[in-house]
Amino acid sequence: MRSGLFMIGPRLLVSMLLAGVALAGCGASGEPTTSTKTDGEAGIVAPQPPERLRAQVLETLPHDPNAFTQGYEIAHGVLYESTGRVGMSWVRAVDTTSGKELARMALPPPFFGEGITVVEDSLWQVTWESGVAIRRDADTLAEQKRVEYSGEGWGLCYQAEQERVVMSDGSDTLTFRDPETFEEIGSVQVRSGGKEVDQLNELECVNGTVYANVWQTDTILRINVGDGTVTGKIDASGLLTPPEQAKADVLNGIAAIPGSEYFFLTGKLWPKTFRVRFVPQ
Repeated sequence: MRSGLFMIGPRLLVSMLLAGVALAGCGASGEPTTSTKTDGEAGIVAPQPPERLRAQVLETLPHDPNAFTQGYEIAHGVLYESTGRVGMSWVRAVDTTSGKELARMALPPPFFGEGITVVEDSLWQVTWESGVAIRRDADTLAEQKRVEYSGEGWGLCYQAEQERVVMSDGSDTLTFRDPETFEEIGSVQVRSGGKEVDQLNELECVNGTVYANVWQTDTILRINVGDGTVTGKIDASGLLTPPEQAKADVLNGIAAIPGSEYFFLTGKLWPKTFRVRFVPQ
């Protein structure tokens, strides 16, 4: 069924295929370098404030306004999206060149779907309060196995270089998990200017960096997960018009476009997806 699907037009496809700009500048490439400043009199080393950025819109595309988006990711030329709400949760795969829906799988009650991430030929999906992660085939989205974990499940992304899945639970802590077993293998607390930052939600891994939206805000954080330092604070406000926002819910979808400096941003019940880049504010 094509109605309401995320359609990617020729112009966007060309930009995706020909984008040769390495992820740089605003920190979209590599693990950002953290810095500190020293108080000359006291000799105290204080954390450097995060870089201020904004989401510059380059293209506007349709998005299913009925999708209560929880996870958003592009891998292997496929856009994966997961949604929440009990009895209405599903995960789907859409071809980025044709816009054709390749697969869709519903998540039965009592599960409330949350974040997803692709690990090679599999896809992990977490649930909100059920403490269950589901491993699926990345092509068919068929369930392969279930794994239990403690706490809530919010966002997921995969760091291939570190061979670990990064998971959020709404707190100030990001948990690292084994990509095969989903067992916890470490964690890091996120700090901005020395203060904790909680409500970390949907995640996107880009090389050594993690982007996380802060729930119920229009803010996206760029995080050095090596030490948990917030290196960038991105203002993504004003993407929807006031009438559109009145019918929609919060920002909750971040998908990096591979091989470029661009991202897709969307949200729960949003009628649009935006192709953006993060530029100095």
